[in-house]
Amino acid sequence: MQSQIVTGHKDISTSIMPNFLIIGSAKGGTTSLHYYLNQHPQIFMSAVKEPRFFALEGEVLNFRNPDAAINHNSVTTLEAYQALFKDVTNEIAIGEASPLYLYSAKAVERIKHYIPQAKLIAVLRNPVDRAFSCYTHLRRENYEKLSFAEGLKAEEQRIQDNWAHLWHYKQAGFYYEQLKRYYDAFAPAQIKVYLFEDLNTDSTAVTQDICRFLGVDDSFQPELSRQNVSGIPKSRLVHDFFARKNSIREAIAPFIPSHLRQQISRKIKTWNLGKKPELDPVIRQELVELYREDILKLQDLLQRDLSHWLH
Repeated sequence: MQSQIVTGHKDISTSIMPNFLIIGSAKGGTTSLHYYLNQHPQIFMSAVKEPRFFALEGEVLNFRNPDAAINHNSVTTLEAYQALFKDVTNEIAIGEASPLYLYSAKAVERIKHYIPQAKLIAVLRNPVDRAFSCYTHLRRENYEKLSFAEGLKAEEQRIQDNWAHLWHYKQAGFYYEQLKRYYDAFAPAQIKVYLFEDLNTDSTAVTQDICRFLGVDDSFQPELSRQNVSGIPKSRLVHDFFARKNSIREAIAPFIPSHLRQQISRKIKTWNLGKKPELDPVIRQELVELYREDILKLQDLLQRDLSHWLH
């Protein structure tokens, strides 16, 4: 997508920008969806999976949570963002996946400003399950030290202390207000919303539908293994070896093709995942009641039955 961008500060020369975005939700299957679409020859996905540009443009990042990676791997300038798409050739659909966009009110106005004709894709997960999955993800990475109940109680103070958005277990699950901002700013035809259970039950059907939405060949068959599955590692040592940069991995990297390294890492990390912790039924019911009104409004907005989220 060629785009002449004019801001209040300066003119930006013609450059490639995405023409579609996966906007969320966190722990809703966006990593898997990025993986599926990235295999398609007519689709270009940014190598940086979550640049977060439209949410964090121009900001000096100083998130205070234990996982400070967001301060270093987010893209906050237009020039750096455009550089993510410099290798686009003749692909039809050009995109990226940043789940923060759904949660960020600033992202909506920036997307509308820079790429007003963009197609937007959201995958929504039961907000109770999404909150617990965020928790188990952070436990998996050895960042979260509290129990889930304690983390929920600490959330308000953490938000005040500028902890990053993945730690907003409860707050990030109010999808109605988040999606309503997009429906108010963009034509409904530009937005596609799927449920996490759709993606899990029939990844092929969802991927094909997205291909039709993006105007690319829907007969392409990607490899459809799930990505970024949460759980507590059996071995912390094994998990950290494959999840974090280290001198041994860097030393052998030149001798193993990138796609093969990724396959090996993915298979070993999956093998190393232990049984997922279970959510306390009492906490589940408390969260269901917290989200009940929002879920009812959301199902009216989407014209889709979400009653299975209410128990």
